[in-house]
Amino acid sequence: MPKYAHGLIITSKLGTLDTTHKLTVLIADDHPLVREALRQALDGEEDMEIVAEAADGEEAVKLASELKPDVAVMDIVMPKLNGIGATRKIKEIAPDIAILILTAYDDDEYVLGLLDAGAAGYLLKSARGRDLAGAIRAIKSGESVLHPKIIAKLLKRAMVAPVEEHKASEILSERESEILKLVAMGMSNREIAEKLFLSERTIKAHLTNIFNKLNVASRSEAIVKGLQWRLVTLENTEDKLQD
Repeated sequence: MPKYAHGLIITSKLGTLDTTHKLTVLIADDHPLVREALRQALDGEEDMEIVAEAADGEEAVKLASELKPDVAVMDIVMPKLNGIGATRKIKEIAPDIAILILTAYDDDEYVLGLLDAGAAGYLLKSARGRDLAGAIRAIKSGESVLHPKIIAKLLKRAMVAPVEEHKASEILSERESEILKLVAMGMSNREIAEKLFLSERTIKAHLTNIFNKLNVASRSEAIVKGLQWRLVTLENTEDKLQD
């Protein structure tokens, strides 16, 4: 396997890269050994291609701006610009890039800051290596990738935050409200589609509308906003808390 220098654009012919069949991935971590381990974990995935690596946050933003990868896998603590700042800048430049945080830190400040900045998923480095590829596919397809500990923190914040009462019917359609409640119960797009006898594509379209109406960028943010606005209740999240 070739060894890629950090900061190097791995895809030599950017214009001809076919992202229809392969998910393009940017890796950002200041530890060479971690980047190597991530490469090895994804090397056998036929539907993925690592297009670049970054050793600091500024480099990650630069490469994300140039390459527009489908997914960026980033650490929190990096030189020059941390993961929170890099996530916020990347989402401003290219909102369609899904950002997966893979780190050893699970402090409230880091977790909530990253989700507020627009991260779509958050995995602790204690997670199993084989889960990484699944997590990348999940966040790109609109699924939520959150460690159970992170879910608990999100719900705790929602429960103590000031309550803003809104009528669901004034914000979401009846179908969108139903889907948001199923999301809060931890159901995947496929599970929701099967339950409602709809296609997964239709569910994804509804989720896009929900995110736009709630001004959020991920399922986790939608759940928290739904709780704060009383669009969903804690009973809807019971299954998630038990995971």
